[in-house]
Amino acid sequence: MKSVNFEKVVWEKKKLEEKHKPRKKCKIYIFRHAQTYYNRDHKFTGWVDSKLTPLGIRQSKKVSKMMKDKKIDVAFRTRLSRSHDTLKEVMKYHPECFMLVQDDRMIERNYGDWQHKSHTNFIHKEGTDDYKTLLHWHKIDHLHGEEREAFVKTVGEAELKIIRRSYNHPPPNGESVKMVCDRVNDFLKDLIKFIKVNKVNVALSAHGNSMRPFRKYFEKFSVHDMMHLENPWDDYFEYEIKV
Repeated sequence: MKSVNFEKVVWEKKKLEEKHKPRKKCKIYIFRHAQTYYNRDHKFTGWVDSKLTPLGIRQSKKVSKMMKDKKIDVAFRTRLSRSHDTLKEVMKYHPECFMLVQDDRMIERNYGDWQHKSHTNFIHKEGTDDYKTLLHWHKIDHLHGEEREAFVKTVGEAELKIIRRSYNHPPPNGESVKMVCDRVNDFLKDLIKFIKVNKVNVALSAHGNSMRPFRKYFEKFSVHDMMHLENPWDDYFEYEIKV
């Protein structure tokens, strides 16, 4: 997990003062990368480097135009191309941005063994496994045909919900959302200190799950509410830091 030494990501005060007058309040702009091929095809993406779809490219251009009148001094991204490419569109309107930083503490959740696999395959496999287990104990001998398929689908969808919406439950060899929150919160602590010391506005090209703890912190969400957030591909969030 690559992280930044924030003590080294500092420039001369004179150079900063040439860019803008000292601010009393600074901004954090956070946006999710645009749609990828794995997003489109309902696959577990995680740390897989899936590229933007044509729709995703249009979405990134939309966010770029929405943010073109903002002032951005420093921009952060992860190692994944969807974070790079979305940020690249946004930066087209921001020649004033004089530092670009990669920090993988805000990378997407690692889905472990389920990465590359489709949600449909997950539902069928998990539902079938549960069906076989209950059948072994003669709990569902009466289910056949369409009733059996409906049971498999219902149970599989419930398992999918656990994987996607459970705070503490990690997939095999992957991360729980709590684990994502822990590393994002570590990044956020360093980021806020960095902003206060250097008095800069920053942009973050983040991911769907890594945006959850950012929004939880700034919007005061409970864990329950955070887990039910749907972060858009074509919008951004703006927060203020007193410096």
